[in-house]
Formats: sequence, structure tokens, C-alpha cells
Amino acid sequence: MTDQEIMDAVNVVMEEEVSPALASHGGGGVVTKVENGVVYIELEGGCKGCPGARMTMKNGIETLLKERIPAVKEVVDDTAH
Repeated sequence: MTDQEIMDAVNVVMEEEVSPALASHGGGGVVTKVENGVVYIELEGGCKGCPGARMTMKNGIETLLKERIPAVKEVVDDTAH
């Protein structure tokens, strides 16, 4: 998969599965870029600066994206916490 194909697939999973979960905590997330299979996500709203953000990113979002899209190598928090 190209980085653009990964980004398109990630955006679908973000919209359908990740965003509703983040919204329930008053936050959100946006894919800022994909480089060589590494997905960069910026957290927004209540997620920005949250002490649990790192765990949410690695244990929640990264795990889900790797399951749904095997081409995803890693998810990086691109948020200015």
C-alpha cells in the first residue's frame, strides 16, 4: 500500500470507530500525515494534554489501526501537549 492508500484507509477507521470513542470523552483526533507506513495523529479537544493520551494513542488507536490495516507500522502522537 502507498502512504496515500494507508491514509485513506486510516481516515475511514478514524471516522467510523476512533472518533466516536474520542468524542465520548470530549476530544477528537486528526491524521496529520502518513510517512513510510507511520501514521501521525494530532489529538484535539479534551484529549489534548490528557494524562491518558499516550496510552490511548498506543494501546487504543495504534492497536486498532494495525488490526484493521496491516500496512500501518506505527502510530505517532503529533499533538503539542
